[in-house]
Amino acid sequence: MAFAPDGLTSVGGYPGDDQKGAAAFRTVDGKKMSEDFVAAAMWLKKRPDSKCKLGAVGFCFGGGMVNQLAVRLGRDLNAGVAFYGNQAGIADVPKIQAPLQFHYAGNDQRINSNIAPYEAALKENKKKFESYLFESYLYEGKQHGFHNDTTPRYDSEAAKLAWEMTLEFFKKNLK
Repeated sequence: MAFAPDGLTSVGGYPGDDQKGAAAFRTVDGKKMSEDFVAAAMWLKKRPDSKCKLGAVGFCFGGGMVNQLAVRLGRDLNAGVAFYGNQAGIADVPKIQAPLQFHYAGNDQRINSNIAPYEAALKENKKKFESYLFESYLYEGKQHGFHNDTTPRYDSEAAKLAWEMTLEFFKKNLK
């Protein structure tokens, strides 16, 4: 079962164009949107037809949201995959208890500048949560958004490889 919430629902939904979408994001109440994502995740997990295992995958803003869901949901998130998303705050890392997988583009300095401290905090946190793990992949020479086939940044080889690893990660962690 899958559910794909649209972070722009409160302002009419995704307009079908990245520039218009970016403009719409600037008008959204970010705190409410985050709460909506948390509520959507818990709604999905608690449905009577759910297997009670929750995985989250996100790209760009959605990748950052996966990291935030890992912080907010604790043990209620069973696996998360973040594609080139903002990392959670270092102070929040001890709240993360789900296995995570990260896919980063080599040419993405803004996001990549925080990889090392985030992963160091996750490794340190592993001591507290025996079942915790993370995997991280950096696609050298690729651009932020390399998985988005509607832009010139799309890279079919990297996207295919990353998606195969995503599906394997979910199979392993959401059984």
